Amino acid sequence: MTLLTPELRDLISSGPLAHLTTINPDGSPQVSVIWIGLDGDDVVSGHLGRHVKVRNVERDPRVVLSFDAPRVPGAFLAEYAVLHATATVTAGGALDLLNSLTKVYVNPDADFPGPRGDGFVLRYSINRVGGVGPWAAAR
Repeated sequence: MTLLTPELRDLISSGPLAHLTTINPDGSPQVSVIWIGLDGDDVVSGHLGRHVKVRNVERDPRVVLSFDAPRVPGAFLAEYAVLHATATVTAGGALDLLNSLTKVYVNPDADFPGPRGDGFVLRYSINRVGGVGPWAAAR
């Protein structure tokens, strides 16, 4: 059973900037702002380098992703999603993923302007969904 409701899928597909929280070796949190997308029932992100977030996931796959929904005028509390997940690292495929995400986050006609390389894809298997919004009712 997937925890990705149609409303949550729509939100992710709209291109929100996500906060990825991983766990440093000393147990402290490490937070990065990333682009996310969907691949089946998994959330995915692409990373060209083996940066701290990638190394942290290799060591401890427990992560949290959080992101805001678009503001609704007059709403007292803004909707947002919090995804508790188990992440896996796959070498390669980052440039293709980042190219497709550029079309969501930047412009449908744009290509990813960054350096070329295979990089890494992080795949997030969702364990629990929280936040405020229709997706939170799926708990």
